[in-house]
Amino acid sequence: MNPIFEDLHDKKVLVTGATRGIGRAIALELGRQKCHVIFNYRSQKSQVEALQAEIQAAGGKSSAILFDLTDANQIKESINDFVKDHGPISGLVNNAGISKDQIVLRLKDEDISQTLDTNLKGPMLVTSALSRSFLKASHVSVVNISSIVGLMGNPSQISYAASKAGLIGFTKSYAKELASRNIRCNSICPGFIETEMTETLGEEVKSNYIQSIPLQRFGKAQEVAKLTCFLLSQASAYITGETIKIDGGLYI
Repeated sequence: MNPIFEDLHDKKVLVTGATRGIGRAIALELGRQKCHVIFNYRSQKSQVEALQAEIQAAGGKSSAILFDLTDANQIKESINDFVKDHGPISGLVNNAGISKDQIVLRLKDEDISQTLDTNLKGPMLVTSALSRSFLKASHVSVVNISSIVGLMGNPSQISYAASKAGLIGFTKSYAKELASRNIRCNSICPGFIETEMTETLGEEVKSNYIQSIPLQRFGKAQEVAKLTCFLLSQASAYITGETIKIDGGLYI
């Protein structure tokens, strides 16, 4: 089933971390919805051009802008330049994230900082930089890609779980602060999703994980992408401040 949200046609949506995994699936699904998909990059121009071509082949428009999630000034400058040239952005998907898995006894200061800077501080900086533009746009929706780990915790993922839990708190606060301006903000908590990361797991490990999931399978990145499109569209116009799990029943 491929739902079409007509109000997403030509909607300008910024997706961070769009060159791989769930972010890439979101960018391509937005392309199929005929959105104008904007995504950030740091280097690897060949990846950028390939993704732009795929988005356009899917039916959408595409723009790539240069900024690093840990560079506040670069974020502001790149976003402001884009808005000056193309007009207000009305959708944002904070998807980019990293994980530095380690038991608590071996946690390094730099690993904690990198995880929190990318997974939590980065989304806050991007959202803040876009908020003035949001005030001039219509039907604004922000979707934060958190994680089921942010709700239930996980051994050896203390920094990652903390960053994703923080993203949920940010979602609720931003939703309350901007609701009077008809700006919505929701978070999605994926469980085990088929990506490059899960492909590296051994069969026994995969089997053990699947046994803990009531639907008895990993999710697909496209399923997260379709939920994201729903939350960006006016089909979800009365939903804000919510945290939606997409985990096959893992955390019931």
